[in-house]
Amino acid sequence: MERWFSERRKTKVLEMADRQMTLAIDTVIELEKAINSALNSDKEKAIASFDKLSSIEHEIDELRRIVFEELTRGNLQSKDREDIMHLVKRLDQMADHVKDASRAVILLLEAEVPKEMWKQFAKTAKDLVDCATTLRKAIENLGTNPAKAMELAKQIDKIEQQVDEKYLKSKALLLKYSKETDAATILLLKDLIEEMEHVADACDDTADYVRILTVSR
Repeated sequence: MERWFSERRKTKVLEMADRQMTLAIDTVIELEKAINSALNSDKEKAIASFDKLSSIEHEIDELRRIVFEELTRGNLQSKDREDIMHLVKRLDQMADHVKDASRAVILLLEAEVPKEMWKQFAKTAKDLVDCATTLRKAIENLGTNPAKAMELAKQIDKIEQQVDEKYLKSKALLLKYSKETDAATILLLKDLIEEMEHVADACDDTADYVRILTVSR
C-alpha cells in the first residue's frame, strides 16, 4: 500500500510539472498575440491576451507551490526531486518575465509607439514562441531520447542568439526614435525590450539544465 501511494504521488507530481510546462509555453504564445494585436492597433485583443496570460501565470504559481509540497511529502529519490524542482523554478521564472513584458505592452497601448518598433517586437516574440516550444520538446525527450533532447537544447541556443540580434536592433530603434518619443514611453519600451531578452535567457538557461541532465543521466 505504501508503494502504491508513493507511485501515485510520483505520477501526480510529474503530471503537475508537465501541466506547468504547458502553461509556461502558453504565456509566451499569449505575449506574441498581445504584441501582434498592438501592432494592428487592436487594444481589445491585446488586453484580452494579457488577461488570459495573467490567469495562466497565476495557475503556474499555484502549481509550483503544490509541486514543491508534493515533493517534500513524496518518496522520490533526492536526485529526481532536485531535477523536478530546478525545472519547475526555471519555468516559473520564464513565465514571470513574460508577464512583466506583457505589462509593458499593455501600458504602451496608450502611448505613441512607432510601427517599426512593434514590428520588431513581433519578430522577437515569434522567436520566443519557437524557443519555448522547442524547450518543451527537449524536456519531453529527456527520459526517452537523450540524444534528441541534447539536439533540441542546442537548437535553443541558436534561437536565443537570434533573439540577441533582435535585442540589439530593438535598442538601435530606441535610439532612432528617442528624440520624437517622450521619456516615459522610452522607459517602457526599454523595459519591454529587456524583459523579452530575459524570457529568451530563461529559456536558454533551462535548456542548459536539460543538457546537464542528458549527461548526468
